[in-house]
Amino acid sequence: MQNIFSEISKYTFTPSYYEVKSVVDGDSILLCKIQSVEKFEIRLYGIDCPETKFCKKLKQDERETHLAGQFLIQLGHVSTKFVRELLPVNTKVSLIIEKNNTTDIYGRTLAYLILPDGNCLNEILVEKGYAKPYEKCHCEQLSKYQILNFKAIQMKQGLYNLTNHF
Repeated sequence: MQNIFSEISKYTFTPSYYEVKSVVDGDSILLCKIQSVEKFEIRLYGIDCPETKFCKKLKQDERETHLAGQFLIQLGHVSTKFVRELLPVNTKVSLIIEKNNTTDIYGRTLAYLILPDGNCLNEILVEKGYAKPYEKCHCEQLSKYQILNFKAIQMKQGLYNLTNHF
């Protein structure tokens, strides 16, 4: 994990001042500051997991992947379950935020989520095949995620064990 953020001047690191309150879906997590009740949603940088419900993005994903929406939703639930296993409620996490890329179009905080063992959740999800690189929104780690995704496809990791693409 230490070398993925080599140009540290591009990032803001926040120590373990956050707790997981719930996993919204594979790429969105509800957190709160420790000793606070104020919750906020983060969106994981550079990755995309299948949707877990019918929505506008699901229709777009159906058109782009030529996969049935119901199948994509099933994949989304598999991805979300994997994240919930890694992030039980009240898990203490840290965030790394790109200094010039802090929120998405919905106002959610964009972040690399760092697990208690020091590993980056975003990277794990791509490496294990439960997320793919999200090329429609730039992040500093995108090229690394593309390489990890290629390897996950070749090894039939995670969701790639169920389909060739999502």
